[in-house]
Amino acid sequence: MENVIIIGSGPAGLTAAIYTARAQLNPLVIEGLQPGGQLTTTTEVENWPGFVDGIDGPALMETMKKQAARFGTRFISTQVNSADLKASPIRIQTGEGTLETRSLIIATGAFPRLLGLEAEKALMGRGVSSCATCDGFFFRGKHVLVVGGGDTAIEEALYLSGLAARVTVVHRRDELRAEKIMQQRAFARDNIEFMWDSVIEDILDVSQKTVNGALIKNVKSGQVTKYDCDGIFMALGHIPNTALFNGQVPCDAQGFIITTRGTATAVPGVFAAGDVADPVYKQAVTAAGTGCMAALDVEHYLQGL
Repeated sequence: MENVIIIGSGPAGLTAAIYTARAQLNPLVIEGLQPGGQLTTTTEVENWPGFVDGIDGPALMETMKKQAARFGTRFISTQVNSADLKASPIRIQTGEGTLETRSLIIATGAFPRLLGLEAEKALMGRGVSSCATCDGFFFRGKHVLVVGGGDTAIEEALYLSGLAARVTVVHRRDELRAEKIMQQRAFARDNIEFMWDSVIEDILDVSQKTVNGALIKNVKSGQVTKYDCDGIFMALGHIPNTALFNGQVPCDAQGFIITTRGTATAVPGVFAAGDVADPVYKQAVTAAGTGCMAALDVEHYLQGL
């Protein structure tokens, strides 16, 4: 019987592990298919407090894992196949067998909705990004594309317009889906322009290991044009990793887990931290903060049993 199982090993999961381990709860972390979470796909992290010159994403996550292990956190490198959150105790079925726990922290994160291009994967962190607040600093004075037409895309474009010399929003329709007030702000910015009825067919140039342009298709005419740029931001929203818990824990319309008091869910003993329960900020440092909160909430919950 485990006191606490943490599903996920990104900033939220590892911070929760550090705190629960220091509280002598002997946590078990199920690392999942992507140990370290989304930061392991980032080449340089400059907005994590304490690193003046920034730090490599995988190095940061490896350091956090070692810190959690130092206090006694145990790790298993497997994925969860199913979970019964309403059982007492909670049951987790993994590739290595069934686990039972008094409490559970869900820190499975979210993943950006992407176009599905091979070049997109190859150039992620090398000119392709899904987070303007994370990577916009690297494109000061440059020309970037923002893909999308909803709130996420326009938020990214507005943020980037304060850094980049030129921002082009590429949208497959001839009008935006973002809130009207956000549209008005974007239309009023001198350095934001719009490419309507357009989709990205390919990203250039994988052979150069950096973004220097894109092939863009007009969906009405079918014409494909090479378009020079320095970076491309995918702003199509995020998909929370909650499929395992469908029907067991309340989620909002986008699929993000709903928390009530702190990180508690509607299911006793089940807590959610990080991007899986955050439809707004989706930053590594905020994920770590909620990981701390979840650990403290678990400690209080177990004391009350």
